[in-house]
Amino acid sequence: MKKKLASIAAVAVMSVSMLAGCTSAPKFETEAEGAQKPILIQGPMPIEAEKFAQRLDKVKIEKSGNFVFYKGKLDKYPVIVAKTGKGMENTAAATAIAIEKYDPAAIINQGTSGGHDPSLNVYDIVLGERTVNIGSMKTGNLEKGEGIEPTNWIPMDLMASEGSAGEDPNAEKIRYFEGDEDLLAAAKAVKDKYTKGKVVEGTIGSADLWNNEVDRINWFHENYETSVEEMEGAAAAQIAGAYDVPFMGIRVLSNNKTNGGKYDPNTAAANQDYVYEVVKQYIKEVKGK
Repeated sequence: MKKKLASIAAVAVMSVSMLAGCTSAPKFETEAEGAQKPILIQGPMPIEAEKFAQRLDKVKIEKSGNFVFYKGKLDKYPVIVAKTGKGMENTAAATAIAIEKYDPAAIINQGTSGGHDPSLNVYDIVLGERTVNIGSMKTGNLEKGEGIEPTNWIPMDLMASEGSAGEDPNAEKIRYFEGDEDLLAAAKAVKDKYTKGKVVEGTIGSADLWNNEVDRINWFHENYETSVEEMEGAAAAQIAGAYDVPFMGIRVLSNNKTNGGKYDPNTAAANQDYVYEVVKQYIKEVKGK
């Protein structure tokens, strides 16, 4: 009986060892091959994503919910273009899904934007030294009939604590998400390749808002130091930060109400051309390490 039990135990140990070998082999092979983590490029709308995707080699399209991911190669390096859809919620979800599925080395959120800085013109590009949520705000205490005072609203940092952001005085501050230094360096290195406007460093504001009131735009520019506004970047930056993935926003001005700059949809393609050069430069630097 003891011999029989010993034989069964030996077979069990051998089976477990074989299973462990089978499950660990793919991981070992991936590590041995030095698999490259992809660079993720995000664009909200088709005009902000699909031109870049068309420039990739060996493209494979994958979908998750409403989100579309174009997986391909650029200079033999894996690059994924994500069409996230408009808005903060879509972008946050698309970013989390992409990180969980593809484990990107870095994320660039790019597309069009409206100008907040009167010194910037349509076709100028802002490199996001910082990105900030300009829709997370706390109003003043006013009773019925006392009106609305938007210029007295204050920022509300939803990440300040796990308690009530509305009651925590530590949450009454602006939360800036810093752009990754290596991505910023790559973008600055190819500034001269963009000839349709200036390329400057600045602060990108994001919210599920479309501001057409020039006084309101100026208020954000003065109080948040925003260069432009859009509806996605801060959400992507927040999720990227939660996963510790390098992030930067790159936004072109498609209009600027502060100086009369009219909307031009062709700015989306121009921005993708520039981001293409940024990604090539970043890949060169990654390969050189």
